[in-house]
Amino acid sequence: MSISMSFARLVAAVGATMVVVRRMRDGGVTPAFGKAPAIPSAKPQGKLPTLKMPTARGWSKGQKPQVAPGLKVNAFATGLDHPRWIETMPNGDVLVAESRSVPGPLKSVFDYAIRTTMQRAGSVGVSANRITRLRDADGDGVAEISGVFLDKLNQPFGMALAGDTFYVGNTDGIVAFPYSHETAAASGPGRKLVSFKPAGHWTRSLLLNPEKTKLYAGVGSLTNIADQGFAAEEGRAAIHELDLATGASRVFASGLRNPVGMAWEPTTGALWTVVNERDGLGDETPPDYLTSVQDGGFYGWPYCYWGQTVDDRVQQDAAAVARALTPDYALGGHTASLGLCWMPAGTLPGFPDGMAIGQHGSWNRSTLSGYKVIFVPFENGRPSGPPRDILWGFLSPDESESYGRPVGVGIGPDGSLLVVDDVGDAIWRVTGA
Repeated sequence: MSISMSFARLVAAVGATMVVVRRMRDGGVTPAFGKAPAIPSAKPQGKLPTLKMPTARGWSKGQKPQVAPGLKVNAFATGLDHPRWIETMPNGDVLVAESRSVPGPLKSVFDYAIRTTMQRAGSVGVSANRITRLRDADGDGVAEISGVFLDKLNQPFGMALAGDTFYVGNTDGIVAFPYSHETAAASGPGRKLVSFKPAGHWTRSLLLNPEKTKLYAGVGSLTNIADQGFAAEEGRAAIHELDLATGASRVFASGLRNPVGMAWEPTTGALWTVVNERDGLGDETPPDYLTSVQDGGFYGWPYCYWGQTVDDRVQQDAAAVARALTPDYALGGHTASLGLCWMPAGTLPGFPDGMAIGQHGSWNRSTLSGYKVIFVPFENGRPSGPPRDILWGFLSPDESESYGRPVGVGIGPDGSLLVVDDVGDAIWRVTGA
């Protein structure tokens, strides 16, 4: 047995022991959801993190997630290579970004433990670095046409089309490609418009404003709580705004540890995002969240969370804490809420206006959370009630294996809800039964 394998098993054993100890210590914890969540006091875990990640197994033939009553689900596409994000095009094509985390240098036992955990989940490895085109030409709800739309990219994630320009959020920046509506194809080489620091939280989601004059990009932090210093986090943990006419870019909002999915709420015109919060303070502390995003707003990271709750592990900035905004809606601790889209009333039977959210699932808490797609209802431009489950069943009954993990969500060309599943290498299509 190699030294690395022995160490990996030791890490897994220690992590499993800590899971049991913390579960006994903390007891049952009520999930922190909603506009006024009950967030437990922080219980710093020190240098021994809670690590619990099911092994990636994938779906057996004919197996699929469970769906809420009145709905049905089918596989829109299968056989993809770690799909992460989708974009529905004007001609009905569905584009999917296939990419994954690429191993970086290991600087601590904690880094090694995390990588071992992520490899078991299939999240780290060789990245396909491409965008694939899917087309359901016969309208039966299954994409029978598939082909490469763009390749040789750098961990692509977000996508957007404005006029005759197609934008890609690579991990190191936003790249623009000429797009032909006649052939429904983009061509290279791409032109980089904005540069971002890669690594860490590497995904770069993109969202156009309704007028298609500005492009917003989510850029996550490098580390958990600025562990490598504040200079390394410059330009990170933020949503950036790019003016497409002038090329000028700026930080639109900051203090957002890892803002991924973004969506517009049509009543107020506000920008909303889902954010993955920090680790190492407990199973429900702090919760991930859904929030409207104010121009110039600061949301606390790394100094504090959920308003002015100070994180004592971080060298403090009192002025930053004082101006930190409280998020709108808690989504549970470590649910890894990544996907976000506005879902108009009637998209799915029995569901009013609201936001659909893809929860990728936890890896660092004693009881698993997430691993499902939820819905948050809205009224008058604000969240208006408890969340509802749309899609679940991504875990084995004993939670030791994952069949899939939801990531991006979006409205398909036929008005269905599409859900990207990176462990299952599939896209699921949810409609009314």
